[in-house]
Amino acid sequence: MTQILIIDDDPTVRRLLDRALTRSGYQIQLAENGKIGLEKALNQHPSLIICDWLMPGMDGLEVCRQVKGNSILSTTFFILLTSLGSVEDRVKGLDAGADDFLCKPIDMSELEARLRAGLRLHQLSEDLQQQKHLLEAELAEAAEYVQSILPEPLETEILSIDGRFIPSRQLGGDGFDYFWLDEDHFVFYLLDVSGHGLRSALPSLSVINLLRSQSLPHVNYYQPASVLEELNRLFQMNQRNDKYFTIWYGVYERRKYQVRFASAGHPPAILLSKNFADQWQTTFLKTHGFPVGLFLDTDYREEVCPLNFPASLYLFSDGIYEIPQPNGKILGLSNFITLLEQYQLDSSHTLDYLLSLIRAKTQSEIFGDDLSILQVNFR
Repeated sequence: MTQILIIDDDPTVRRLLDRALTRSGYQIQLAENGKIGLEKALNQHPSLIICDWLMPGMDGLEVCRQVKGNSILSTTFFILLTSLGSVEDRVKGLDAGADDFLCKPIDMSELEARLRAGLRLHQLSEDLQQQKHLLEAELAEAAEYVQSILPEPLETEILSIDGRFIPSRQLGGDGFDYFWLDEDHFVFYLLDVSGHGLRSALPSLSVINLLRSQSLPHVNYYQPASVLEELNRLFQMNQRNDKYFTIWYGVYERRKYQVRFASAGHPPAILLSKNFADQWQTTFLKTHGFPVGLFLDTDYREEVCPLNFPASLYLFSDGIYEIPQPNGKILGLSNFITLLEQYQLDSSHTLDYLLSLIRAKTQSEIFGDDLSILQVNFR
């Protein structure tokens, strides 16, 4: 049975409404003031509230504000009873969250019509809320799946690798992976699909599955340019697909102590290594090439970078540095690299610590864009 809460300091009005609406088949709850009415609303969760505007203590506007500000009661249809008829008063009521108004003296046929309309809207809001919760649950499951396919940290005698992925929503378009092609060649890459959410996550998952299974036809996975050329052929933008992505792909050649790499519109990888004077030096690893999906005839080139040990290589998406600071300016790549250089000198050397440094710069726990980073330590 539909439950209606009536809040009014006038006992005559309460009795009148109680008798009339009970006869119409509604379950009625009564409250003689705003405070008691709010307590009953929080306990009973009525479908509809009829509340007097002018009451001593907590008036109808304040009851309305608190009801609409409560996530559990936000879909409750709220009717204000009022003798105030000016436009300004109605604006105040609407601003407080009121769904409808009823003027005193009350016309019972008008009241019943407004109740029927209000309850229809309440049911529609409830249905939408339920669909929203179902969608959120499904997105949460999808987000768990995305996290589950990302690789676990790897620790070997010759290298260690760890990564972080923080989507701006439940799902994001960043992705990364790493695996051994054979005992002497180790692949690692990071990609960033344009946009956010589910439509960006799907291409990212497709690329990860294709590369992990090594199922791309006519591709030499030891040659980064060959990989990017085939991805560009398969993921061309068209009328049904408006997504493109940037990617950095590298192969560590263990016996040659070098990294072979290519990139497609992606930020440079940052190599921090010791030089012969035992000082840390910074090297940018980037090749020219349009993002994957923009132009079919894009020519991708690869380069080779020799390693001095110890060395750390960082791959990341632009979401890690295109973030606003309290002064309104963007952190920027150069400032991020400065943070990386400071972080490299820290003994803890964990990505969680690096992310805490970035959050300290932005003074925010939430990032506006998808963010991912890989740290590869070579020994």
